[in-house]
Amino acid sequence: MAHHLVFIILLAAGALSGAGAVTPRQLFLVSPAPVTLTNHHGQLLTGNHSVNLLWYGRFTPAQRAVVADFLLSLSSPGSAATASSAPSVAQWWATTSRYHPGAARLTLGRQVLDPSLSLGRRLSESSLAALASRFSPHRGSVAVVVTAPDVLVDGFCLSRCGLHASAPSSAPHSTAHGRGRFAYAWVGNAAEQCPGECAWPFHQPAYGPQAPPLVAPNADVGMDGVVINLATLLAGAVTNPYGGGFFQGPADAPLEAVTACTGVFGAGAYPGYPGQLPVDAATGASYNAVGVAGRRFLLPAMWDPKTSQCSTLV
Repeated sequence: MAHHLVFIILLAAGALSGAGAVTPRQLFLVSPAPVTLTNHHGQLLTGNHSVNLLWYGRFTPAQRAVVADFLLSLSSPGSAATASSAPSVAQWWATTSRYHPGAARLTLGRQVLDPSLSLGRRLSESSLAALASRFSPHRGSVAVVVTAPDVLVDGFCLSRCGLHASAPSSAPHSTAHGRGRFAYAWVGNAAEQCPGECAWPFHQPAYGPQAPPLVAPNADVGMDGVVINLATLLAGAVTNPYGGGFFQGPADAPLEAVTACTGVFGAGAYPGYPGQLPVDAATGASYNAVGVAGRRFLLPAMWDPKTSQCSTLV
């Protein structure tokens, strides 16, 4: 059984439902009150961690490259960002090091393909934990399951766009404080099921203010949405991996590093408007960070412990 599930969750009637998840619609369209994340003095992820990817369902090589390049960019400032004077993905990730004792360095690990849907087309939370466990996980790794647009995951679109959690590893002396447990995450490609809920602002929102959607920087609404949600989950996974790290609210429905800053991507953001963002003159795509090989991404605001405010790259 998974322990300490954290969802990016759908906010219904102004209340957060669920633990630590990536939410649909109102994850992005509700303007949260100012928050202060409390350090509950539990274990955080620090040091070097490999992020292993399990691709569940069919993805093209180009789609897989979007996520792989994002992960490579977390620890690679890259010359492209400097040359373009745009912030780098690594600059965005550096905010997590301000969460004492902080400083988790994530690198791309193994990638496993499961195009035949070995556990079926419908997955439960226990199925996700089972898939993540295929990597023989340990405390120096984070397993990420990415599900294809036609895979049905319990709660997907209705209450969440993804989750991060922990489960027992093969290490001895498992405890609730993280020893003997491994962190994992799941994120779904919402291109077919709920792009207006889990891929905003690259798709017209399902509800709320109907501003025009932004052009996705990698020309793939579903995968650019996956990057936003994966970024949210990884930030939560390193700063609150086992339920005793940085968060506000109840432990089973916490506001975390990025979910505390819901819907904010640039300066001047307000409900339904992601903020002022650079636009590529050639493609019209909106972005706020540059990664390896000049690849562009749109990354969410993150709560900064030094300023106690949501920090954006632009």
